[in-house]
Amino acid sequence: MSVRILFLGPLRDLADAPEMLVEAPLDWAGLLAVVGPAVAAQLGEARVNVACGGRVLADKTALAAQDGDEVALLPPVSGG
Repeated sequence: MSVRILFLGPLRDLADAPEMLVEAPLDWAGLLAVVGPAVAAQLGEARVNVACGGRVLADKTALAAQDGDEVALLPPVSGG
């Protein structure tokens, strides 16, 4: 039973990997514990979003990923 975490954009560089598999279930505290301190610090920023099962969470701290879920860590998008 696992959850796939996808690191997108600059978070991929901080994690030094495009993705990781972790034990399910996964909540916010568990996410912060497994992604490493550099990524965890970025997740605390309001502009960084978290999606679970293809839906961006309105409250990322309410993360409740279950077996087979994909959690995407979405850094702010720049452009113009």
